[in-house]
Amino acid sequence: MDNRKRVIVDFKKLTPEVLKLLVEEYPDGYGDNDIISFRNAAGERVECVEVLTDDTKYLVKISAKLEKTMADYDEDDYADFEDNDPEAVVDPFAKANDEEE
Repeated sequence: MDNRKRVIVDFKKLTPEVLKLLVEEYPDGYGDNDIISFRNAAGERVECVEVLTDDTKYLVKISAKLEKTMADYDEDDYADFEDNDPEAVVDPFAKANDEEE
């Protein structure tokens, strides 16, 4: 039996540490076979990709924001942040909107 702690991560709570794990696990992006689907307590369908550490199983919810952030990943962008800082990973579409203004 797997005794890892299970953590579901939404993009808003994504940390540099988990983002790095995702990019290492799926360097060319994830495919349909990598997606885990389930229904949450509200009966909504949730799609995630899985990354593992020695003690934790992360299920990261799939979104357009996640795909863009993984595609644009540069470890240096997070050098000034703690690995567990969810504010370090910003919405890639918010940046584009800010630049247009």
